[in-house]
Amino acid sequence: MPFVNQGFRAKRPTGGPHKLPPGQYETQDFPVLTAGPTPRIALENWVFRLEGLVESPAKWSWNEFNALPQQDFNPDIHCVTKWSKFDTKWRGVSLDTLLERVQLKPEAQFVMAFSYGGYTTNVPLADLRNHQAFIGLQYEGRPLAPEHGGPARLVVPHLYFWKSAKWVQGLRLMAADEPGFWEEAGYSLYGDPWKEQRYRDDDGAADPSSLRL
Repeated sequence: MPFVNQGFRAKRPTGGPHKLPPGQYETQDFPVLTAGPTPRIALENWVFRLEGLVESPAKWSWNEFNALPQQDFNPDIHCVTKWSKFDTKWRGVSLDTLLERVQLKPEAQFVMAFSYGGYTTNVPLADLRNHQAFIGLQYEGRPLAPEHGGPARLVVPHLYFWKSAKWVQGLRLMAADEPGFWEEAGYSLYGDPWKEQRYRDDDGAADPSSLRL
């Protein structure tokens, strides 16, 4: 399906404390890219889960999740389609807060994020800890819009933004790394923007213009 990219304006870096990873351009907008229909999840049906290699799986309803301690986050974000946006403003629940509420099995080393609509993406567990990632519930002081992954989105700012799964439904703890949706199509298993880890190799196996973010 064709992607949607509305209101995109690229510019040179502004300087200051922000830095662009190699090959990126700064934008003042928040481009919307999708490869399929946007799920519309009724809040009364929304559930978030932690499952897999945990002693007891955990789940939260929308009201229960929103009752967890929340924080403000102001990360720079970087898309594999080469835009970067500085100092974004989110409110949500740290992954540290969630992981404290389950007992992980010793072999848990990787995570598969899964979403309403069927999207998946893999992340090492270490990259979700120590204040590196959160579940975003608000953006710019408002509930997160569906086109940006609302009502809740995983945000892992130090990796390319396809790792920040929209419409997140849960995290599955795993012993070994497994590719998710775009990783199976040839994208990097890790996705470090500072190393330009876009693809698993250099043959252009996947087209970033079709990326579902």
